[in-house]
Amino acid sequence: MTDSIMPIIDISTSEAVANEVADKFYSPDHIEQVLTTTLDFISTQSITLPYFEEVDAETWSQKPKQLGVYLTDSVEGRELNLEARNKDYATNILSYPSDLPAFIVTEMPEIALGELIICHEVVEQQASEQHKTVADHATHLLVHGILHLFGFDHELGQAEQDEMEGFEIAILEKLGIANPYIAK
Repeated sequence: MTDSIMPIIDISTSEAVANEVADKFYSPDHIEQVLTTTLDFISTQSITLPYFEEVDAETWSQKPKQLGVYLTDSVEGRELNLEARNKDYATNILSYPSDLPAFIVTEMPEIALGELIICHEVVEQQASEQHKTVADHATHLLVHGILHLFGFDHELGQAEQDEMEGFEIAILEKLGIANPYIAK
């Protein structure tokens, strides 16, 4: 990161997800690289992060960012998607922003970004259907989820979708991954 403060990554898995999957696609080092690259990119943009607009720049730059990642299967993924979004299917990723008031963020030792819940079975299925590697698709979804934790939302309208996709493409390029929106 431009301010050289290392992020804090907390990874947990449901019993249904093999440790090998977590180690291969969602290692702490990989998630740290994705988060750091995303934070570095965002810091070069003249934008305000919607969910952190009241956090002053000094606090933002001086505190480590904390990210939680939970890996699950399609059964639990479906239940969580139904509960969170009233959609009865397993989705690839769910984002739960921390939503803490700025005065609390100022008092905490780190800035909690929120939690990402990833349904790896869906990630694998989508990667196959879209002719992408699982690693590239998982990385894309991590970037996508982190942007949601910052407050970006592609479901608000075409302008928001274009902005978010543009950020994703640029960040993924920095990570050595091709534009995920070009059909293969």
